[in-house]
Amino acid sequence: MDDELNVTYITLGGYVEVDKYRYVYFFIMFIVYLLIICSNSTIVYLIWVHQNLHEPMYIFIAALLVNSVLFSTVVYPKLLMDFLSEKQTISYSACLFQFQLFYSLGGSEFLLLAAMSYDRYVSICKPLQYHTIMRKTTVSIFLGLAWIVPASQIAVPAGLSAKEKLCSFILKGIFCNNTVYKLQCVISGARVVRDFIILLNVALVPVLFILFTYTRIFIITYRSSREVRKKAAQTCLPHLIILINFSFLCAYDVIIVGLEPQFPKIVHLIMTLQVILYHPLFNPIMYGLKMKEISKHLKRLFCTAKMN
Repeated sequence: MDDELNVTYITLGGYVEVDKYRYVYFFIMFIVYLLIICSNSTIVYLIWVHQNLHEPMYIFIAALLVNSVLFSTVVYPKLLMDFLSEKQTISYSACLFQFQLFYSLGGSEFLLLAAMSYDRYVSICKPLQYHTIMRKTTVSIFLGLAWIVPASQIAVPAGLSAKEKLCSFILKGIFCNNTVYKLQCVISGARVVRDFIILLNVALVPVLFILFTYTRIFIITYRSSREVRKKAAQTCLPHLIILINFSFLCAYDVIIVGLEPQFPKIVHLIMTLQVILYHPLFNPIMYGLKMKEISKHLKRLFCTAKMN
């Protein structure tokens, strides 16, 4: 603790043999981060430049991919700096800021997926009313709420944590997620209730809403023609797979904090990395391969690049 500047520094204690493998760590994570930026940005670029992709469904996909890049940028630059540093430290205020961004963007992911499920529900179940309901104003409101609601709610525990007394200054992780709470001297019942309400608002309710809309879509398309069922599967399946993947990773993020004492440090490091490795790369692969219109433009882009 620097008493003169009144700044509290936290040591990130989740790294394993950084001195020995720092350049290996740096190279692998730098390549992964580069792939995340390039793959997500490519799909966003295709949606931006092609007029036939300026539909609500594709706009939500672009927003989801932008969110993935932002989510990764919250973690990766700091990781890369830590791999090359002699000491892996972060100020407590910066740690809480990372905590705030990490979970607010995670919440945005759920709300964007909920908006996408509603868009598919209206498109498939109320096709004649689609353009009346899913106007540009409606899409803009959904996008705004998807980022503002989680950010404002996660700001509460982040702000209150800044006032908590710390009994430990070693964070058993490589970035500031919910392990931050283990630094605090007291975990009150009120904090547990408050965090559960936030979790309910930004994750559980959106997931239940998504499951409800897809159940309705399944019931209606089951009674329809084979062509309608095929179209529904093509547009809904990628969203559903991404929801399941992200939900498992979020549950995993919570579970590994509790299991941390039961595993060797290297195993815990590998487990922690899973949370930030798969999903930002999984999104563009899923949408690039499974969404017919995006896949078509993607193939043309690569064919043009080869010809040049």
